[in-house]
Amino acid sequence: MIRIETKGRARALQLLYAWELTGAPLVAEAATGLARLTGPEPRVLDRAEALVTGVVAALDAIDRAAAVAADNWRLSRIATVERNIIRLAIYELQRADPAAPPKVVIDEAVQLAHWFGGARAPAFVNGVLDRVARELGVL
Repeated sequence: MIRIETKGRARALQLLYAWELTGAPLVAEAATGLARLTGPEPRVLDRAEALVTGVVAALDAIDRAAAVAADNWRLSRIATVERNIIRLAIYELQRADPAAPPKVVIDEAVQLAHWFGGARAPAFVNGVLDRVARELGVL
């Protein structure tokens, strides 16, 4: 059985992906569209929407942190799925929520990369997030 937090992160990834590909509409609009496709799961969708709202609000700072940690990679050259997995995890790492320990955040981001990304995505995501977490002093 998949934990509610894991489902929320997966749904947040899907929501961020849709948000970015549709030209960054309001998060609530993208969430409504996603709910029509995935079915109503209020607890999961509410958590996902809260995560994405936080990511969008701090997007510039998150993207700067990702760009610094992704040696020799421009953020625009990172695949959309991997870029958004990294954004979600950086947001959670910066938030320092005791309910989401850094190792769990990174492990779940790597799991999302396994599920949704390319063959090399898990290692890349892990490397970037490990560096971000160390720079933040949470690992």
